[in-house]
Parts: sequence; C-alpha cells; structure tokens
Amino acid sequence: MSTTVVALLVLAGFSETVGRVLPIMARRPQVSRRLAAGLVVTGTAVEGTVIALWPLAAWTVAGLAHPALSSTSEPAWTPALVAPLLLAAVLAFPLLGPLLHFLLIVGVGWGLADLLTATTGLGWWVAAGCVAIAGIGLGATVDVVRRLIGRALAGFREPVEPGVPVI
Repeated sequence: MSTTVVALLVLAGFSETVGRVLPIMARRPQVSRRLAAGLVVTGTAVEGTVIALWPLAAWTVAGLAHPALSSTSEPAWTPALVAPLLLAAVLAFPLLGPLLHFLLIVGVGWGLADLLTATTGLGWWVAAGCVAIAGIGLGATVDVVRRLIGRALAGFREPVEPGVPVI
C-alpha cells in the first residue's frame, strides 16, 4: 500500500470519526476535550482500518464463493478508489446528505467490484455481491463495537446531584 493510499485512508477515517463525534459534542457541551480527542483518535484508527480492510474482506468472501482464487493476487486500494471515501466521510455529518453519502459508498464499492472482477475473473455481479457482503459485514461489526463502547462509557458515569447534567 502506497503512502498516498495510507494518508487517504487515515484522512477518511478521521473525517468519518469527526462526523460522528461532533454531533455528540454539540448535544453534550460538558463532554471533556480530552474524552473527545480520545474518541477521535480511536475512531480514526478504527474507521481507517475498517476502510483498509474492505478489499481484503471482499477478497475473502470471493474466496469462499470461488475457492480457486488463492492463486491470484488480492485487490488493493488505489488513490483513485479511496479518494471518493474522503468526500463520503465528510458527508457523513447528520443531515448533510445521507443519500449522497450512501451513493458515494456505492460508487466506491462499484469501483472495488470492478477491481475484484479484473483480478479474480469472477463475474461482475458475483464480485459486487462479495464487495457488498464485505462492506455490510464490516459496517455491522463497527456499529456493534461503537454501541458496546457507548454502553461501557455510559456505565462509567458517576452519579451526581439532581439537576446537574451528566455526560
């Protein structure tokens, strides 16, 4: 993976994370800057890793669908494929375009399906299904982890006096 692709993946992860953390900060202004910074750094690492794993996960699903693929090389991100994810991540902000965010993700998935088709020789629809299954699986996994972390953080709240807002 080239340095450009790694930088784009980190920026896409950062942008996606900021799009999720800022609404929390806006609703709860008493959230400490240290906690918010920790959430952004952790979220950037997680989101960037999930995005980076999408081609590998699609390759794995394709390998399950067609076991003879182990002899070919796996697809990898290129700057042209990952760049639209930056825009998609920016549009992840609530009410700034969830439909456009979805369409950009579908467009990136389409490009990834083309890449998977070219490297494996699978039909386009099979490759698109592998990319979709991988994307949905990774997204569901991250959502579960997000919810578990949210519940864990909610469990660490200290009781306060009535009338005092709690984070």
